[in-house]
Amino acid sequence: MYRVWGFLEEYSLLLIFGAVTALFWANLDAHSYHAFVEFKILDHAPIGHLHVDDEGHAHRTLTFHYLVNDVLMALFFAIAGKEVWEAVALKSGSLRGKRAITPLVATTGGMIGPIAVYLGLAIYMGEQVFEATANGWAIPTATDIAFSYLIGRLVFGAGHPAVRFLLLLAIADDAAGLLILAVFYPSAELAPQWLLLSLGGAVGVYYLANWLPRRMDRGKQDRPNSTWMRKKLHFIPYAIAGCLSWYGFMRAGIHPALGLLPIVPIIPHSDISFGIFAEAESHLTDLLNEIEHALKRPVEVILLLFGLANAGVELSAIGEATWLVLAGLIIGKPFGILLMGWLAARPLGFGLPQGMKVSDLFVLGCVAAIGFTVSLFVASVAFQPGPVQDAAKMGALFSFGAAALSFLFGKLLSVERQVVTA
Repeated sequence: MYRVWGFLEEYSLLLIFGAVTALFWANLDAHSYHAFVEFKILDHAPIGHLHVDDEGHAHRTLTFHYLVNDVLMALFFAIAGKEVWEAVALKSGSLRGKRAITPLVATTGGMIGPIAVYLGLAIYMGEQVFEATANGWAIPTATDIAFSYLIGRLVFGAGHPAVRFLLLLAIADDAAGLLILAVFYPSAELAPQWLLLSLGGAVGVYYLANWLPRRMDRGKQDRPNSTWMRKKLHFIPYAIAGCLSWYGFMRAGIHPALGLLPIVPIIPHSDISFGIFAEAESHLTDLLNEIEHALKRPVEVILLLFGLANAGVELSAIGEATWLVLAGLIIGKPFGILLMGWLAARPLGFGLPQGMKVSDLFVLGCVAAIGFTVSLFVASVAFQPGPVQDAAKMGALFSFGAAALSFLFGKLLSVERQVVTA
């Protein structure tokens, strides 16, 4: 497996720095923190939170929080979408063929388990708690791919097959998470006709920047039109299509952070993949990988801003939603992955990678219980700003405790660490 360690270290440090700063700031001076996060960049803006006044007039306000969560995070989800697309579409994709079946089945357990624990405990706590927290059922389904990969390498060793298994599971989890966000958490009243703008942007850029130049180059060995398009316009047509698609998602009422996803499969890409920000991919010359690596530093900064804009919750905000999210992650994830992974590996006969035991599935489930980034994001859209949202975010932050559980159960279940040999 090619190295992705450098990116993950930088990603982790910047995101943690932003989150810790926000946490301290909110508990030292909550008023100034929230004033910063909700700072109005532009009122009556073409994009932003939609407000309707008493007379029925609607206008949008662009705030710092909206800029980070709805605009800039679209780049992060586009990169996640690239990994999902390559894993599914490429002939060598990690989510194709028999080897992907056990991780995919385990992924369903890693989503059903947290949902069952979250909603089951909410019902047990009473009707009032259930009604207040039920919409957050998807928060504990998330797996933070970067942090989980970091901890997975430390627990299992970089050469252990469970690390690769974890990456497959996390990629599948990302794909399901993107679908859940789009379907179950609309950002406003749905207006699906606006999705025609996203579709038009994707079809238009494919026709004008991809299909048409290739058609005009038929029989021409030097491919002049395709070469001109690549050298002169480069990513610009796809950036324009991305803006149109993003705006279409916003107006359609689907969370605009997902707005670049329809454009990702249209961008010319290589027929191989080495993994998110892998060093080897920097040597590939396809446009999709060039764009991804150009976005590396900006996305790291965006994740710092994301932590700063979303992790600022007061410790007094701990409540029922905190424990529901945390229980869904640290109980539902490991047992769900263990049960469904065992079902696929043993009764269904799809097996586990050589060198991986059934007990490793439980430890892997503990590693996957680190929700953090995506859990914070889902909490911010599942609930309106207020005590319940803050309590749910505390649960996402506390999911870092799953790292300690991973090391503990790794020792108890005798995980055999495997390092990469030269």
